[in-house]
Amino acid sequence: MRKSSIYYLLVTISLMFGCKEAAKPTAAEVEVKVVEELTSPAKESSALPHLMSNKDVALLSWVETSGDTLATMKYSELVDGKWQSSKNILTGTDWFVNWADYPMITENNGSLWSHVLKKSTAGTYSYDIKMNVKPKGATEWKTDLPLHTDGTPTEHGFVSIVPYNDHFFVNWLDGRNTEENEVGEREAMSLRAGVVSVTGEMLEEYELDARTCDCCQTTSVITDNGPIVIYRDRSADEIRDISIVRQVAGEWTAPKAIHEDNWQIKGCPVNGPKVDALGNNVVVAWFTGAENAPKVQVSFSSDGGEVFTAPIVIAEGIIMGRVDVLWTDEDNAVVSWMEANDKSALFKAMIVRKDGTTSKQQVITKMADSRKSGFPQMEMVEETLYFAWTEQVAAVTQVRTAKMSVDAFSFN
Repeated sequence: MRKSSIYYLLVTISLMFGCKEAAKPTAAEVEVKVVEELTSPAKESSALPHLMSNKDVALLSWVETSGDTLATMKYSELVDGKWQSSKNILTGTDWFVNWADYPMITENNGSLWSHVLKKSTAGTYSYDIKMNVKPKGATEWKTDLPLHTDGTPTEHGFVSIVPYNDHFFVNWLDGRNTEENEVGEREAMSLRAGVVSVTGEMLEEYELDARTCDCCQTTSVITDNGPIVIYRDRSADEIRDISIVRQVAGEWTAPKAIHEDNWQIKGCPVNGPKVDALGNNVVVAWFTGAENAPKVQVSFSSDGGEVFTAPIVIAEGIIMGRVDVLWTDEDNAVVSWMEANDKSALFKAMIVRKDGTTSKQQVITKMADSRKSGFPQMEMVEETLYFAWTEQVAAVTQVRTAKMSVDAFSFN
């Protein structure tokens, strides 16, 4: 039957039986579209997304590959809730492209900073961090600037970058001490940091921890007291818990565990923490596999990271980690993570309050259960959350994006 015929039949029945108010559908009959997918600015063969927001600016960067060696770092700006046409930062054939150690972009008062990993020798794991800067008012990127100058053919990566006063605060994992010496000895991976100008000069540099986990992401933020860096540490007994270092009155504190999970593991889990701050209110999310019980935890601090509350368990079971966390206001934070789901993975998020109350979990999207899925990203602009992830269909990957309102989380 044609649609027009159905319409006139319904009108006739309505006239025959009088006008009655239509029955409202039940909650079970209504599917609320909480997560809205956006048109992605990234093409096929794209991966490694990184999201950032700073005041009223939000940027998405990613890498598109062509063939086996050619890679291009691109970015897009969010304007009125839509991603704009992509722009190129630079292209290279000698990059170290890794699923967990992704390039980043950030912005500070109109100046842009980004980085890639560039091979330093023919060795598989010898590469350097190269900065790219575009100061406010400049028309072109200045590329291939050195972040570190140790010159060793070792690993350098897992960067975290945030705007800091008129400059950028950057930290990274540094392998300069892992180079074998004359008697065949190697030291551990270290954590280093520095202040970089908008034109790419290193203004200050520090060693923050001489022994860290080799390949977990670092994370940093600026509190009212100064910068803090949170990362996966590594003890002599291979305890790999999450630690913090803080700059207070111009001096860096000794490394201190956020919480003693006592996760002893003889290898890097490739699963770093995430941090966010509102003034001196700090929230940290992280993954642990201690006692063979994988879980995502969140802890709060109200004094710039000096003391943290007991961890709140967000999710447990077949958890993959790959977390993110953001304050939505002074009492609530949103946490995201990945968990396995029958040969696939779910990218999820939920609200957690300081008192431990949590909202219902919200599925952002279903993903491939593989390394190619990378690390999903989450940022907030005003009252809207924006997400980015890598979708894999067969052998093809593409960066996808979506958004949802912070108010869409349910506590019922």
